[in-house]
Amino acid sequence: MLSRILYIGLLLLCATAGGALSADSNTVSSTVVTDKAPPTASAPSIVINNSDICKTGASAAIQTQILGIASGIAIPDLNCERLKLSRSLYAMGMKVAAVSTLCQDPRVFDAMAMSNTFCPFMGKIGGDAQIEWKENFNLIPEGSLIRDLYKPKPMKRKKSETPIEVDPKKGIIGLLLMLLIL
Repeated sequence: MLSRILYIGLLLLCATAGGALSADSNTVSSTVVTDKAPPTASAPSIVINNSDICKTGASAAIQTQILGIASGIAIPDLNCERLKLSRSLYAMGMKVAAVSTLCQDPRVFDAMAMSNTFCPFMGKIGGDAQIEWKENFNLIPEGSLIRDLYKPKPMKRKKSETPIEVDPKKGIIGLLLMLLIL
């Protein structure tokens, strides 16, 4: 039995050693074709070089294996537009209109009110404008600190001297009518 195991082991050893001594030559050649680049989405560049344009550019892109999306927008700068309009009005000699344009900004409105130089109101200036702003506080720009000062304080409700009388018969009749409708 032992001799059989040794004989099989020797046979296997010779079979594997013979394979190691022999030389095989195989030539493998392959060509990888890369004629197409993977698709990419690139964000468009939005160039705004003119200082007379009150806009800012923003763009974004996203790419998956199947679909790519790119977009860009121009965002208006409202404060820049307000300043340009005010300068144009002032250059044309319309000083009150220029100040009124700037007063649409709550920061300017507050600064004017705190310096006791109130923003024009429908052609009125100075003290007359202050009176009109107090009467029409809802026209003061949102976010202004002065708006809260000009808002009338809510009045407390007075309690009624006469108590409310409840008739239980009317309540029961109303309940029966509701059930009848259902």
